[in-house]
Amino acid sequence: MDSRTEPAEAEPEPVAATRRPSRQSTAPRPPLVRELLLVVGLFVVYKVGRQLADGHTAEAFRNANRVWDWERTLHLPGEGSVQGALLHSDTLVHLANTYYATVHFPATVAFLVWMYLRRPVHYVWARRVLAAVTAAALALHLTFPLAPPRLLAAAGLVDTGQVYGPTVYGAHPATDEMANQFAAMPSLHFGWALMVAIGLIAATRSRLRWLWLLHPLLTLLVIVGTANHYWLDAIVATALLGIALAVIRLPRGAGAAEARGLVAADETYDEADGAAGNSGGADGAGEKESVPELVGARR
Repeated sequence: MDSRTEPAEAEPEPVAATRRPSRQSTAPRPPLVRELLLVVGLFVVYKVGRQLADGHTAEAFRNANRVWDWERTLHLPGEGSVQGALLHSDTLVHLANTYYATVHFPATVAFLVWMYLRRPVHYVWARRVLAAVTAAALALHLTFPLAPPRLLAAAGLVDTGQVYGPTVYGAHPATDEMANQFAAMPSLHFGWALMVAIGLIAATRSRLRWLWLLHPLLTLLVIVGTANHYWLDAIVATALLGIALAVIRLPRGAGAAEARGLVAADETYDEADGAAGNSGGADGAGEKESVPELVGARR
């Protein structure tokens, strides 16, 4: 009596999910709630600190005259040359005022959000640098109150915000409850813009990434042309940023580590695809190998 033995069919192994890992998940990022509280807290401290520096009117104007004299001693170009170019067109002046009033803070926030989502290692570095520069600026605002050139009679400049609009400042500094107009040095408009450009250049690899330097360059022309800051305000902001970057360095190999994370994500995806393909191939091979066993069993 012939006995036939049928080979047990192997149950197919479950194929692992082959969804490509998200690029954002390839590097750990700080907890979102903690970061929001930290950034908002730093901003509130800074705003309160600026208000504490307000009210030193006489000292602010004495310092303004000193800064004006220092710039002439250093043979820096007059702020009036930039403003004169803007005053050739009412539209150009209005655009400069709008840029000054609306781009500074949103651009920095957008920069931090993008870095948090796409370059977590760079984000932590950039946030620390910005916090250090802002803290140093607050200390200078408290110890060296400074009236902007638009308020200094010796400068002979136009307050473009009041004349052409829009403006973020009240007409009279003594009664302005929204902002401290005697916190001109250093210029955080320029310091933050320069850090945004440096951060994006460090975090990206595009050949066009150097064009981000147009942001601080345009910001410099705007803050001087609208008579909200002196040249020295931007120079001091650059020096503070340089010190912060020297002390708070980007972790060595940060860019390479994030790149390796993206490569690892792609390799994981490819391996999963390969495993799925091999699984299908193995099933086919098993069917072919089972034929001789069945034939031999009938002998």
